[in-house]
Amino acid sequence: MKKIILVVFFVSLWLLFNSNNNTEEWVAPAWTDTLKNPFSNDIKAISEGKKIYESACWSCHGMGGKGDGPAAQTINPKPADHTSEIVQKQSDGSLYWKITKGRGVMAPYEKVYSKQQRWKLVCYIRKLKK
Repeated sequence: MKKIILVVFFVSLWLLFNSNNNTEEWVAPAWTDTLKNPFSNDIKAISEGKKIYESACWSCHGMGGKGDGPAAQTINPKPADHTSEIVQKQSDGSLYWKITKGRGVMAPYEKVYSKQQRWKLVCYIRKLKK
């Protein structure tokens, strides 16, 4: 019982610390706008990106990408609405960088998914436009 309490305590502290440091707008470095998606408009890449999204992203961003997944209620900052104009106006490179680096409770996917898989996620996010 003491172990469970300690785990809950430390996880709560970690979430509190991370959520308080991430309330401002998330802007990728300007150089990311120069990155080119090697899978742009590739139908197969979109399909593969969707599979990754449905396994890794949906719990926070929702199945439709609106930032309304089941975990979204407890996350600060709130997960991005991938269907929004704000997200869709960002360059592919910016989205790729954010997926790669992560922020707050969003894991950095650099070591989880290959470069190709992260670019394919960007392709799928593009298909979530309103």
